[in-house]
Amino acid sequence: MAVWFLVPLAYLLGSLSSAVIVSRLFHLPDPREQGSKNPGATNVLRLGGKKAAAITLLGDAGKGLVPVLLAKAFDADAISMALVGLAAFFGHLYPVFFQFKGGKGVATALGVLLGFAWAAGLAALATWIIVAFVSRISSLAALVASVLTPFYVWFLTGSEQLTGAAGVMALFLIWRHRGNIERLLQGQEARIGRKA
Repeated sequence: MAVWFLVPLAYLLGSLSSAVIVSRLFHLPDPREQGSKNPGATNVLRLGGKKAAAITLLGDAGKGLVPVLLAKAFDADAISMALVGLAAFFGHLYPVFFQFKGGKGVATALGVLLGFAWAAGLAALATWIIVAFVSRISSLAALVASVLTPFYVWFLTGSEQLTGAAGVMALFLIWRHRGNIERLLQGQEARIGRKA
């Protein structure tokens, strides 16, 4: 029964936009209207610097991690954890508190993965860091990590349900980055740390 309480709770938690909240607290421009117009940590970095971006990143990851950990605390099975994780992820993408216009979901997906299995989340994070360090392009790092994540989850958990949830998140992450993919192909994608 706990899962049916945790799924809507996870969605509502996911609907809290860390980027918008942090930007208001730091008196920064609305990330939905400035820079890349994406309410995520990378855009907050461009608009307001490292401190605001770090808080945004932790907030977005935390709202993916906490619901899954709660599900684990209630001894939820794999399908229940998958549903809770996806609810938090889709809350970020389509937040009820912000006219269903959310971010791309990278940090929230990372939080969900860390909840599924720490090793899978760390593998995805390591992939992002390596690609970002080499390319200095956040979107490319996110895309590579997204493609590899379902394989990490399958290898480390053996769970079809959790792997399926990771696959769904990967597909939506790729879809949400379609504009970035076009710019990457044109050689016009912004690099990490470049001011808006």
